[in-house]
Amino acid sequence: MPRKLYSAIDQISRERGIPHEVLLNVLEVALLSAVRKKFGDRNNVRVRIDPKTCDIQVFEAKQIVENVSKGDKEIALEEAKEIFPDKITGDTVEIPIHLHDLGRIASQTAKQVLLQKVREAEKDIIYEEFKDKVGQIVSGTVLRKERGNYYINLAKIEAVLPQKDTRPTETLRRGDIVKAYLSEVEQTPKGPVIMLSRTTTDFVIGLFKIEIPEIQEEIVVIKEIAREPWERTKLAVYSHDPSIDAVGACVGMKGTRVQSVVRELRGERIDIIPWSDDPRIFIARSLTPAVVNRVGINEEEKTAMVIADDQQLSLAIGRHGQNIKLASKLTGWEIEILSESEYSKIKIEEADRTLSEAIKEEATDNI
Repeated sequence: MPRKLYSAIDQISRERGIPHEVLLNVLEVALLSAVRKKFGDRNNVRVRIDPKTCDIQVFEAKQIVENVSKGDKEIALEEAKEIFPDKITGDTVEIPIHLHDLGRIASQTAKQVLLQKVREAEKDIIYEEFKDKVGQIVSGTVLRKERGNYYINLAKIEAVLPQKDTRPTETLRRGDIVKAYLSEVEQTPKGPVIMLSRTTTDFVIGLFKIEIPEIQEEIVVIKEIAREPWERTKLAVYSHDPSIDAVGACVGMKGTRVQSVVRELRGERIDIIPWSDDPRIFIARSLTPAVVNRVGINEEEKTAMVIADDQQLSLAIGRHGQNIKLASKLTGWEIEILSESEYSKIKIEEADRTLSEAIKEEATDNI
């Protein structure tokens, strides 16, 4: 019996990833429940399992007395002396209970409790494992789509990827392998619920960490990021090592590194710019791929006026204003853009007003 029990525990431990000691504790609880079922819920019953041999011992604790009044908790001195010659009145002894006396109902109870506790132990282990993975990129296989959610197999558990957190034009099919950002792990009565996302900016950051060794080693850091999911992302990067070009490290030889991220993002455009603590320089760079001529800022209101060539204006603004919106989000500044011709026109109008006012003042002084 102990050898078979040890083999069974070892097999369950390997298949379900539950430590031996946890399974032994679970078995002790199950057997204790069964014994109490057999003996009327006595609280003086004890179960012990040897962790090395899996030998099971069941006892009921009884106090030695001269005259027994509570048969389930007391034992007569004469009877106790036959088993424990050195014990005296008042001592507590443990009387062995043979497992074959448990009966069918009690055995069934032990089985039910054992299965329940194993499932609970599995849930706890999975929760602890995935709780530590929040904030990481995980890879899994699509199992099915149900009620607006994709269910992804992460080997030990099904994770939930809401359809709204995927590309709108994208249809994931059963068997597809996808990467996603593990955003949340919640423990519920039915077990851990793991939530995934592919639209968060953290998903892009995680992909770059996987592809760029310099980011993993924290030589290159992503200082700021702004994203319009599946359309465009802007990253501002900085290198702690002057000999390493932050943008070059992220782009890679012939663009191989950034293209790996772009493929995972289904063709999403990515602008990688060098970060600067000078707001004028940072704002100008944030409008990439456009090239701007001048940047004026109002530090109190955190607003910026950018002047660009007429040919660069539409590129700086972007389709539906996307480029300038992302630049504002990336820098934290409210940005307004004017073309050179618009700016020149404003300057001429201001000069005309100034001249007109000066002429009026001079005429007033001569009267």
